[in-house]
Amino acid sequence: MLQEKCSILDKCKIVNFPKITDLRGNLSFIEENRQIPFEIKRVYYLYDVPSGATRGGHAHKSLEQIVIALSGSFDVVLDDGSERRKVFLNRPHYGLYIPPGVWRELENFSSNSVALSLVSQLYDETDYIRDYETFKRLIKNGAWK
Repeated sequence: MLQEKCSILDKCKIVNFPKITDLRGNLSFIEENRQIPFEIKRVYYLYDVPSGATRGGHAHKSLEQIVIALSGSFDVVLDDGSERRKVFLNRPHYGLYIPPGVWRELENFSSNSVALSLVSQLYDETDYIRDYETFKRLIKNGAWK
């Protein structure tokens, strides 16, 4: 019997948030441990990203993250050390869940885009892996299995 290989990238998924439509405008909401699988410890956002710039370029050892395009659009490139997937975000009522152990890069920002991140931990530089070769070595050694 062949067993299909499961990639950490398979854990990355689009999360749809409730959307309440009204003639006055739409409303969406996010509740920790309901629409997202963790307690929100930090919120940050990227904006005024220059044309052609790339953000991210790192992985996390234990931090979980939801990335939302509040305005405009951008691509999120997900990488498990051997495979890359690109996810296009352009709607504020859904976000991309990224578990620990995934290299991520944000690119192709449209004009006036705003990328919101909801994360499971306070800022801790020791949780970041900022060198891609180090990341691949950790993956090869089974750091997230």
